[in-house]
Amino acid sequence: MKHPYLSEEHDIFRKTFRKFLEKEAYPYFNEWEEERMIPRSFWEKMGTHGFLCPDVDEKYGGSNVDWGYSVVINEELEKVGSSMVGLGLHNDIVVPYITAYGTEEQKQRWLPKCVTGETITAIAMTEPGTGSDLANIKTTAIEDRDHYILNGQKTFITNGIHSDLIIVACKTDPQAEPKHKGVSLLVVERDTPGFSRGRKLNKIGLHSQDTAELIFEDCRVPKANLLGQEGKGFLYLMDKLQQERLVVAIVAQVAAEEMLEMTVDYVKTRKAFGKSISSFQNTQFKLVEMATEIEMGRTFVDQLIAKHIEGEEIVSQVSMAKWKTTEVAKKVASECMQLYGGYGFMEEYEIARRFRDTPVSAIYAGTNEIMKTIIAKKMGL
Repeated sequence: MKHPYLSEEHDIFRKTFRKFLEKEAYPYFNEWEEERMIPRSFWEKMGTHGFLCPDVDEKYGGSNVDWGYSVVINEELEKVGSSMVGLGLHNDIVVPYITAYGTEEQKQRWLPKCVTGETITAIAMTEPGTGSDLANIKTTAIEDRDHYILNGQKTFITNGIHSDLIIVACKTDPQAEPKHKGVSLLVVERDTPGFSRGRKLNKIGLHSQDTAELIFEDCRVPKANLLGQEGKGFLYLMDKLQQERLVVAIVAQVAAEEMLEMTVDYVKTRKAFGKSISSFQNTQFKLVEMATEIEMGRTFVDQLIAKHIEGEEIVSQVSMAKWKTTEVAKKVASECMQLYGGYGFMEEYEIARRFRDTPVSAIYAGTNEIMKTIIAKKMGL
């Protein structure tokens, strides 16, 4: 399908990026999955070739291109495997906080190395006792002359092991009412005293994507690392969640498309009772049903990408897309695995990995249940 928001230049870029991945990612991906880590050297290669933070301004080392290039990057990374999600988080979720709310000094200090891949970013919102309810986070940052003293623990942090620069959601005013007015964003750098990493978490899927616990014990963060204004952190988080959830919808859509394509190819070659299983009516009906839902999802997602690029506010529709595309992807993973029969349960077949990797998309960036509450609120319910 021709994406309505992409030009010939985007298509040329896609071909170039795909060739890069065919050389630098596809041959090594299974090894990365086994080793439970994507090497930093790959990040640096991405940066060297201009595939990190393409929309960052040229004066900080970026290409200052439209968000369509980020869409292409996210789509092609997902085709390699869902564990590539940390790169998309760096490009389209964390770095945009710096470009939107950072001071000129902060941008000059941090952005160039984010573009080259020397600096890997993360955002720390979730805590052991707090997920989607960000107004009730417990991590505190108390003023101490020209520093904040940061205390708390974060968990399920994407890029948690590799990260050199972490945007931490914390309470600079724990007594604020309403509670969300006490939330601020602090940028913690790798070697900051009092900052340490906990466990590298052992997940069901996304094996090569590093997810970790982060610990802050009397961590001294310079006031110069406050992102934006004190007390505005919750509003900043809400403002950026539209793009974050759209990214999740995009990669879920691509995952479903990939699973359908590989399953169609498989059922055409797999024989049972003397003929290919693609000739069985049950197989055909299952594939037709999935193909229809996927096609409808692509049309909706493409429409939202175009609106997002134009700067429209589409929080409700993005919440719908995030919820629906991830649920469809989960269904497709299950149905396709079933059509593979016993082979679908074997690690040598990609569908097994996709089956493990897909479910978390309905959980992160706000659970699908939270998406429904957002939609209901927008409907005036």
